[in-house]
Amino acid sequence: MFCNIGNANIYYEVIGNGKPIVMLHGFSPDHRLMTGCMEPIFREHEGYKRIYLDLPGMGKSDSPSWIISTDDMLKAVITSIKRIIPNQNFLLAGQSYGGYLARGIIHKMKNQVDGLLLICPVFIAENTQRDCPEDTVAYRDEKFLSSLSPDEAKEFCEMGVIQNEYTFHRYQNEIAVGLSIANEPFLKRLRKKYSFSFEVDDPFYAKFQRTTLMIAGRQDSCVGYRDLFKIIENYPKASLAILNNAGHNLQIEQPEVFSHLVSEWLKQLTC
Repeated sequence: MFCNIGNANIYYEVIGNGKPIVMLHGFSPDHRLMTGCMEPIFREHEGYKRIYLDLPGMGKSDSPSWIISTDDMLKAVITSIKRIIPNQNFLLAGQSYGGYLARGIIHKMKNQVDGLLLICPVFIAENTQRDCPEDTVAYRDEKFLSSLSPDEAKEFCEMGVIQNEYTFHRYQNEIAVGLSIANEPFLKRLRKKYSFSFEVDDPFYAKFQRTTLMIAGRQDSCVGYRDLFKIIENYPKASLAILNNAGHNLQIEQPEVFSHLVSEWLKQLTC
């Protein structure tokens, strides 16, 4: 389905009925990153209306010329939410850049958000200011990797901490499929204004009193995990999990732990 915002069509998929939960993927992939890791969990949890967006310039969504910054991207996402579920409270889940946008949503409309899930979220927008660990490989299946083309192996291993057949196929089906259709000129322009123009973690605006789960990878060399401790006090009801043997794609590298943590978050929302 599509919703129209400012002469741009934003693609989204809706699965299930009940409490709305808005899902935001990271920079360059599309909604399949989120459906791949979240839908198996909802087989055990009924009563949720899952709304998976393709961010502008990614997936099937348009790339409007008026979006030239993350401020504009946030405006587009908020407008889309208000069109899809007008005047409704909702849960919010964001991965990587989607987690950065989720914090922007909390800043702008926290009274409508009843719970928050952050997966490998961008904490600090500027790459050079992030406190990240060095690249680490926890497991590498050399026999399987030798069966891939050099290009396949290079792309897959770029951020992979667990490099085996299972994670490769999930990477291909949930992440690479979106990367291959992203509008790169649009994203290149957006990267020039990747940070919010406002202080997204200003406690006066950002203090969020609802059940929150933050999951980070101990070996995430893309966004890191240590910077999370700088914002954790803005979320008094937050649980924080830092997973070992997991990088920026922790949802496919530690799927059982990830699913268990998210299931517990869903249970806590009803307490």
